[in-house]
Amino acid sequence: MQQVIVVGGGLSGLSAAHTVLEHGIKVCVIDKNPFFGGNSTKATSGINGALTKSQRKLNIADSPEIFEADTMRGGAKRPDLVKVLCHESAPGVDWIVDKFGVDLSLVSRLGGHSQPRTHRGKERFPGMTITYGLMERLEEIEESGDGRVKIMLKTKVEKLLTDAEGNVCGVEAVDKKGQRVVERGPVIITTGGFGADFASDSLLNKYRPDLAHLPTTNGEHCTGDGLKMSMAVGGECIDLEWVQVHPTGLVHPDEPDAKVKFLAAEALRGVGGVLLDINGNRFCNELGRRDYVTGMMWKNQGLKLGNTTGFFLCLNGKASTEITWHCKHYKGRGLMKSYQNMAEFAKEQNIPLANIEATFNEHNTLADKQEKDPSNGPFEAYGGGKSWDKWGKKFYHNGPLSTDDAFHVAIVTPVIHYCMGGLKIDEDSQVLGSGDHVIGGLYCGGEAAGGVHGSNRLGGNSLLDCVVFGRVSGRSAARHLTAANIKFIEKSGAAAASKL
Repeated sequence: MQQVIVVGGGLSGLSAAHTVLEHGIKVCVIDKNPFFGGNSTKATSGINGALTKSQRKLNIADSPEIFEADTMRGGAKRPDLVKVLCHESAPGVDWIVDKFGVDLSLVSRLGGHSQPRTHRGKERFPGMTITYGLMERLEEIEESGDGRVKIMLKTKVEKLLTDAEGNVCGVEAVDKKGQRVVERGPVIITTGGFGADFASDSLLNKYRPDLAHLPTTNGEHCTGDGLKMSMAVGGECIDLEWVQVHPTGLVHPDEPDAKVKFLAAEALRGVGGVLLDINGNRFCNELGRRDYVTGMMWKNQGLKLGNTTGFFLCLNGKASTEITWHCKHYKGRGLMKSYQNMAEFAKEQNIPLANIEATFNEHNTLADKQEKDPSNGPFEAYGGGKSWDKWGKKFYHNGPLSTDDAFHVAIVTPVIHYCMGGLKIDEDSQVLGSGDHVIGGLYCGGEAAGGVHGSNRLGGNSLLDCVVFGRVSGRSAARHLTAANIKFIEKSGAAAASKL
């Protein structure tokens, strides 16, 4: 038993695999897809970190403690896991930059964060950039032929193997040739959530049947496999009812009712994007929690396209320039449109331009008041303090807004995005069973792990969760294997000595 087995090849699994290698242990990574990446490559906003090198270069005054407070306020319920997430955030982000050469030099503020701490690079989606960096390096190591890495794609793990004491000691799987194979070693589950399992007996239909009608941003592989096989050997799950609905799934005008939708990055609102209803009015704090923004959409009137109700996400020239790669990508997919001015948009959508002008003028006035007198507004601000905006907004970027400016506009709608619930773990990513009993040899990281985010996940915390608890699970599994080897050597030595 000289290897650690990682089930799932997204960012959490890749982070775990590289960490296992750093501890001098061999690793076997198994994924049922024909390629690595999972949902991680789709992440579009960035990865959070407090006290990173990038933050310090930009003189951003953040700390793990401030990050902890924001995450708990955002919906988390497990202070022990939140502490690991936040205090390991800077080491995790810097590890990605230093070890894999990934550009994470841009830092922005997403909804629910009191400080700018969401890192991304100048090009491409950060989830894609980060995950590819780790994936390509792992593939290079395998191709070197030194035997440290074994990659098994198109291989579906169906069962966890246990020893006489109930410890997990391997997996049973079906490989790409249809043959049943067995791999031995401690196991790390990084298979993601169940946000694309719409079968009648799915975890989604069992715990949140009210959401099963919604579209999803999840790939078809997200069917809760890792959770189910872990429960079969005694692992417990928590918070399965907490399924995050993201407010900004992109609606393609030609396919409004498509079940799988591409996500509009929360960073689009972070750089100054505003949300408008069918009448050209704002209806929420664009930088509020995801569940809050989604709830406000359900209370307001949007654009009817097929059976889908959409709202308008609008970025002015400055905001569009700051996040230009995203805008070009969405336009290329037919999910976003550019306008020379808002009069063009208003005419196309049959919205009185005067309504949009009034909305923009009010937004500019609120931004000006907030800048000049941030402490005496009449409304409670989200995240603490006071606001001049009735929706509680206190951060304004890339203003002022003008209908004469060029804009990028997308139609967005709520989508199933992330499962906060999953396997119950401790601070060392060990999977827990009944009575918080540790199941030896079984670890978990990323979306498959429950309890890290509570009832609502803040933007930028998913990639961070993958990296932090991927690294923690890799470290714990490597130590477990090392300890088992030491025990074996000691036992063998004692047996040999008894024969002398």
